[in-house]
Amino acid sequence: MTSRAPWLAVVDMQNVFADPGSPWFTPRFAETVEPVRRLVEALAPRVTFTRFVAPDVPSGAWVAYYEQWPFALEPPGSPLYRIVDAFAAQAGPTVDAVTFGKWTPALAAAVGDRPLVLAGVSTDCCVLSTALAAADAGVEVHVAADACAGVDDDAHRRALDVMRLYGPLIRVVTLDDVIGALAAPEGGR
Repeated sequence: MTSRAPWLAVVDMQNVFADPGSPWFTPRFAETVEPVRRLVEALAPRVTFTRFVAPDVPSGAWVAYYEQWPFALEPPGSPLYRIVDAFAAQAGPTVDAVTFGKWTPALAAAVGDRPLVLAGVSTDCCVLSTALAAADAGVEVHVAADACAGVDDDAHRRALDVMRLYGPLIRVVTLDDVIGALAAPEGGR
């Protein structure tokens, strides 16, 4: 990582992905909680939580998407879209998006010219979409692989492999890599 202290985006650590009864349940969600917590503690206050939320009225290809997933047509304040209790106190204001990718003007403004560390769910959807858009914008992206989870283990691995193809714009790293870089003299705080 460069000498500029990185910014952490915690992608979609929401009830809709944590609840085993949800059609969008991410099986290894619970395993990401502790690694994400460690990243949040290490990078605070340079942390943004994101949320996937449904649009008021779907348009374009999203119409067919929500025909397939009608349960998700809930307002942003719905319990479905809340950040999980483990992070509710730390999340503060969130960056909400009706798209998979969370590289929004609000997140871009928060990150500025810093490297971006990504963690959260799901690796093969919202993390991947955010990483690609940020990299296209010229941001140095680090995906903390062990602080992410996919819809299943194969999808997680495949998404990480795809993101590795974008090196050096995107680097797949570990939680220890991120925290170790912060501790190094050039890691910055």
